[in-house]
Amino acid sequence: MSRALVVGAGTMGNGIAHVFAQAGWETTLVDVAQDALTRALKTIEKNIERLVKKGATTAEEGRGLLGRITTSTSFDRVKTADFVVEAATENPEIKFTIFRDLDRLAPPATILASNTSSISITAIAAQTKRPAQVIGMHFMNPVPVMPLVEIVRGLQTADETAQQCAEVAKGLGKVPVGVNDSPGFVSNRVLLPMINEAIFCVMEGVASPEAVDQVMKLGMNHPLGPLALADLIGLDVCLAILEVLHNGLGDDKYRPAPLLRKMVAAGRLGRKSGQGFYAYRD
Repeated sequence: MSRALVVGAGTMGNGIAHVFAQAGWETTLVDVAQDALTRALKTIEKNIERLVKKGATTAEEGRGLLGRITTSTSFDRVKTADFVVEAATENPEIKFTIFRDLDRLAPPATILASNTSSISITAIAAQTKRPAQVIGMHFMNPVPVMPLVEIVRGLQTADETAQQCAEVAKGLGKVPVGVNDSPGFVSNRVLLPMINEAIFCVMEGVASPEAVDQVMKLGMNHPLGPLALADLIGLDVCLAILEVLHNGLGDDKYRPAPLLRKMVAAGRLGRKSGQGFYAYRD
C-alpha cells in the first residue's frame, strides 16, 4: 500500500495527512472547501519548519514530505486509494454520507477508516457494503506528536482489517491500541468525564479555571490542565462527545455541564475561536 486519502482538512485531517506523507505515502487531502485545504497546507508547512529548526528533520526531507501531499475538493482520487482515513466534522449524518460515497467509489480492497472520537464504528460501517473493511483509527491531537492511535473494531470489522490497520499505524511511527466499539471508546470515555467535572467545579464556584488546572498539573502530574485541554480540543467537540456518551450509555454521570452548553452557545469554543476558559491571541 502506498496511496492514502484523508477526508477533512481540519486540525486532525492535516495532521493525519502530515504523518502519512512523512512515512512515504502519496497522500491526497480532500475537503469540500478550498480555503480549508489552503490553510491545511500552510499549517503543515509551519509544522515542517518547526521540525527543521529543532533538527528533527532536514529541509530536503521537509520538501519531500510536502511534495507527497496533493489536495482536492473531489472524491475522485479515492478511486486509486489503497487506504482511506475520514477526519470530517464529528457529526453522524455527515460521516454517514461520506462513507456511502467512499464505499461507492473506492476499490473493493480499500480499507475505510474513521478518525471519529466517539461515533459508533458499527453504525458508520452499516452505511457501506464492506462493513468488514471499516474500522476506527482514532489519532490524538496534535497528530504529528502524539504516539497513540486507538484501533476501534466495529461489530463486523474483520481480523485482517484490524491487523492491517495496526501495521499501517506502526508504519506511521504510532502505537496502535485495540479497543472495541463503545461510546467514546476508551480515551474519551475516561477523559471527558474528567473535563466535565472540572467544568462543574468552575460553574459551582469551587475554584477558578487556573486553580483547577494548577491542581491537576502540579498534583496529578498532568502536562496540561483539563480546562486548557478542553480549549485545545474545542468545547463544541467536548460537548458533542459528552452527548454521545450520555445518550449511548444512558448514565447521568456523563451529563454535560450547563456551563459547557452555555459557552458553546456563546461561540466560546476554545483556541479555535480565540476564547474559551482562557483567551488566546494566536
